[in-house]
Amino acid sequence: MKILVLNCGSSSAKYMVYDWDAQEITCKGLVERVTIGGSYCTHEVTGRDEVKVERDCPTHREAVNLILELLVHPQHGVLKSIREIDAVGHRVVHGGEKFAKSVKINQDILNAFKELQDTAPLHNPANVLGIEAAQVLLPDVPHMAVMDTAWHQTMKPPQYMYALPYEWYEKHQIRRYGFHGTSLLYVAKRAAVLLGKDPFDCNLVTLHIGNGVSANAVKKGLSFDTSMGFTPQEGLVMGTRAGDFDAAVLTHMMQLENIPPKEMGSIINKKSGLLGITGQYTDRRDVLEAMEKGDKRAGLAFEMECYRIKKYIGAYAAAIGGIDALVWTAGVGEMAVDIRAKSMEGLEFLGIKFDPEKNRVARTRNMESDISASDSKVKIFVIPTDEELVMVEDVVTLLNGTYDVHTNFKYSFQDPQYRNKMRDAELAKQLQKKPGMAQAQARIPGQ
Repeated sequence: MKILVLNCGSSSAKYMVYDWDAQEITCKGLVERVTIGGSYCTHEVTGRDEVKVERDCPTHREAVNLILELLVHPQHGVLKSIREIDAVGHRVVHGGEKFAKSVKINQDILNAFKELQDTAPLHNPANVLGIEAAQVLLPDVPHMAVMDTAWHQTMKPPQYMYALPYEWYEKHQIRRYGFHGTSLLYVAKRAAVLLGKDPFDCNLVTLHIGNGVSANAVKKGLSFDTSMGFTPQEGLVMGTRAGDFDAAVLTHMMQLENIPPKEMGSIINKKSGLLGITGQYTDRRDVLEAMEKGDKRAGLAFEMECYRIKKYIGAYAAAIGGIDALVWTAGVGEMAVDIRAKSMEGLEFLGIKFDPEKNRVARTRNMESDISASDSKVKIFVIPTDEELVMVEDVVTLLNGTYDVHTNFKYSFQDPQYRNKMRDAELAKQLQKKPGMAQAQARIPGQ
């Protein structure tokens, strides 16, 4: 069984093909600069060198078409025919209150996603475009939706309600939803494996830190609270999103500068965060480099981001009565040593104490790392996320009728014997060049 998973962003289309029978990734890639010109695709087949293909993709339909061409390419492909694809899984950022788990897409489902587009303006429109493009090009296979909000449907009213007029919730479902759920589900389940515990006996604070950033309090294996809210705008400092701030600033600035609502939405989502503070940077590597060269605004952005992360760690640890592990994931969480270190500085009173050398060498997307100090009461893990694998498993079990919410369902990666063959192969290459990384490799109890 061959499963294609698609994650269409506003200007990108990420993909992976998974061979379910062989339990391995056959290829993965990313089409970048979709809709904005200069589009190209980086395509990686397991065991082969990555290739780059340039092709203008004015819409997501061209991007999906390019992906399908590469899958059957005589030199770079992994399929003899597109007909080998048995199903397609799509990432959808916002599922609202209607969806607590993944679903097979029909027109009613697609219409529901369209109704939610304003609540995730950077993502849901692109998700829908990707679904529609793939349905045209692959009309004879089932298409499934995996929602980022589904993981957080276990939150209770005291955590997800806002102190706003209650009729806003009744009429318009104004509440906290949370996002990054597919990633957070994966790392929560993997953290339980690394702890050697039942997932529903684990208290965690997980930090998904990429261009978008969210913190998640996990109590007894369930999402208890999360930093993103009605939209992905709330919470921590992000690449271009403001995160938490006094909402009265909006009305004040709209009146002062005569800013219309749509433009203000663009400002807080696309022109704020690290970009707003530095005036030019969204990539943490650029922020750190500029800070080292004496750029005071870059230094301020770094300090602000780390302080906000630290504040959420402390708040969530208190909210769930202490934690078994602190988990870092996503591109920045997996790679940004300085951000991790600064954010955990001074948290020893919570039992969180990291090993500086292990933290320094834990810079890889191919290895689960334990960067805890030997006397740390709380485990500190760096777990490369794998949203695509969660999507694959949801799709396969939807096809065979065995899928259910995660409280009634066990994923293959919850098995202590689970291995990601592609990551293992890449890790072996990395360890040859940087053998010191091995000191941070997490060990599964009993292995």
